[in-house]
Amino acid sequence: MTPADFQLEPPLSARRIVVAMSGGVDSSVVAALAAATGAETIGVTLQLYDHGEAVGRAGSCCAGRDIRDARAVCDRLGIAHYVFDHESSFRETVIDDFADEYLAGRTPIPCVKCNMGPKFTDLFKLARDLGADCLATGHYVRRVMGAAGAELHRAVDPARDQSYFLFATTRDQLDFLRFPLGGMEKARVRALAAELGLGVAGKPDSQDICFVPDGDYASLVKKLRPEAENGGEIVDEAGRVLGMHRGLIHFTVGQRRGLEIGGTPEPLYVIRLDPASRQVVVGPRRALAVQAARIENINWLGAGFAGAVTAKVRSLAKPVPARLEGDRVVFDSPEYGVAPGQAAVLYAGDRVLGGGWIAETERAEMATA
Repeated sequence: MTPADFQLEPPLSARRIVVAMSGGVDSSVVAALAAATGAETIGVTLQLYDHGEAVGRAGSCCAGRDIRDARAVCDRLGIAHYVFDHESSFRETVIDDFADEYLAGRTPIPCVKCNMGPKFTDLFKLARDLGADCLATGHYVRRVMGAAGAELHRAVDPARDQSYFLFATTRDQLDFLRFPLGGMEKARVRALAAELGLGVAGKPDSQDICFVPDGDYASLVKKLRPEAENGGEIVDEAGRVLGMHRGLIHFTVGQRRGLEIGGTPEPLYVIRLDPASRQVVVGPRRALAVQAARIENINWLGAGFAGAVTAKVRSLAKPVPARLEGDRVVFDSPEYGVAPGQAAVLYAGDRVLGGGWIAETERAEMATA
């Protein structure tokens, strides 16, 4: 490992780098790469939501064990480590929003809200207060210098790419951010951690939402918003009652399992949630076909770009050909499972042009299953 592994523009040798540390292998390797440049390196961990201790299970982001792991890595690297309590901010901007979105019949993406709030707002202020020249994170995404300045690009490792979750990054933030892992495969990152003798080298990646490590988000929403347990009807597009449900929070657009409806000529999917009537509207797969989506709160990183684009409407979906017409993302072919509350992120090749939150969709009436 050499200082060249940590890309900085311009070179910041013997300056100061703040590293956002979650206690996992990715941010730990970033800290090691930063320290290898010769710059003064400071690890910072935000205490956000210690759900791991609450449920007696390790592995949730920023839980007690994770903070201890981050501190142990910093001790091994000989760098400073600070912990800041931002639980109140995290609850207001991420957890409460998560619950409210489900109550409103939308499908939230808490990781984006966290990046927009505690990570890329609170951490920025902390880093600047500490006199840092940049803030480095363990996200798998690339920062590429273009003719008009810093650009956001997909990671080299497609299985690890996190660009979808960073679409709301602002231009000012991108100027200050560094993503050393964007050009690496995950296997290389773990190998580096092992070579350096970091105790987190074999630590499993978190697979769940950090504040819901057991995956039971419905229970969390019910705890925060008791009215979420209010049930209602499951109806078809004509309004015929097909069954009953235990609360909208158990359903998302495109869902097939859990409807418990039998005797229908073809499989049924959730095509819409109506919070006013508490109805879950279901229909055949062709009813999920969407020709366009209106997006709001658009963040644009590729101003002035003209050309073909692709749109990604779910974190696990592949980008598909589309075009932006005002605040509408229009798909070249019908897209399925497009849910209000999710994000539509636009790309030009590997470059992230920007994106926005899906507010409503327009059905592709002529689509077939």
